[in-house]
Amino acid sequence: MIEMKKYLVFILCVYFLQSCGSKRTIYNYEDDRKEITSRKKKPKKKKLKQIEKPIIPVIRTTEDYIEYYNKIAMDEMRQYKIPASITLAQGILESGSGKGTLAVNANNHFGIKCHSDWKGATFKMDDDAKNECFRKYKTVWHSYRDHSDFLKGKRRYASLFELKITDYKGWAKGLRKAGYATNKKYASLLITIIERYDLNQYVKKLKGRRNKKNKKQKESKIVPVIDEEHREKNRSLEEEDKFEIEVFPLNNLQKSANGINYVKVKKGDTYYNIAKVNNISLGRLYKYNECNADTILKIGTVLYMQPKRARGTKSVHYYVKGDNLYRISQSYGIRLKHLYRRNKWEVGHIPKNGDKIKLKN
Repeated sequence: MIEMKKYLVFILCVYFLQSCGSKRTIYNYEDDRKEITSRKKKPKKKKLKQIEKPIIPVIRTTEDYIEYYNKIAMDEMRQYKIPASITLAQGILESGSGKGTLAVNANNHFGIKCHSDWKGATFKMDDDAKNECFRKYKTVWHSYRDHSDFLKGKRRYASLFELKITDYKGWAKGLRKAGYATNKKYASLLITIIERYDLNQYVKKLKGRRNKKNKKQKESKIVPVIDEEHREKNRSLEEEDKFEIEVFPLNNLQKSANGINYVKVKKGDTYYNIAKVNNISLGRLYKYNECNADTILKIGTVLYMQPKRARGTKSVHYYVKGDNLYRISQSYGIRLKHLYRRNKWEVGHIPKNGDKIKLKN
């Protein structure tokens, strides 16, 4: 009897547990559905506005450079009393119209080196010495502003601020005298740029001495690089002789048969801008090519960006009337002194027509 009672109790417990379990399952399912339907919709995440990337100017020519940066130069003139013509001319010359290595990689448009007081970012490259330290800027505007601070903050440039703001010749000569650049022709290069591109118009513009044509252009918010009348007068001159700062880009480097990087001179090129754009010092350019500032550059002349070799890849060259040993040394990438030594000639020797010139052992 007792066992029968235990058995009944056991059956009742099992039944009770099963009924509870099934109810729980149904209840949870229905509750889950209710919870899903009654759940508040999550607010949609607001899409973040895409930050517009700064527009990078497409600068192909010096005119493009002037058109894009003349307003910054004028703003600097308002605040620091540095002629906009000088600022633009230095920017064009030092940066190769924005295409030089320093301008592209460090936004440095004025060739300003680090110096002991600089605490910002830096960029190193070969210049007058190997691996020199240059200032690196976040934007080109920062480069222009630092240029203004640099001139205003150095005592050696103090006398320049006593000159008239329209006296660009005085400023150009003063910058060279104060040691801004080592190139002896630095002042004349700046003056040439200012006059060629009529950069003094941006000084006159701020002083209210613009001509009627420029006033009309101001009203229509168009700032010309050069007024049409000036452009028309100088059109033939520009076509015949491109200004020296408009040089070939870096990717025009070629390699000689004996593995030396070189460029071919184009119309309007000078030693200074070739060196600047190709990231070597003027002194090294002269040294590598065994020439100096007085050596005339001709269109098509080969200029090496690395030291020439002691021997050529070809065995001999036969001298032709009208040739000269310097031209032959440039053609084959051989140092002139090695050409004399290999052929057992004294310096200054002039071969005869048909003479065999040894280029390698």
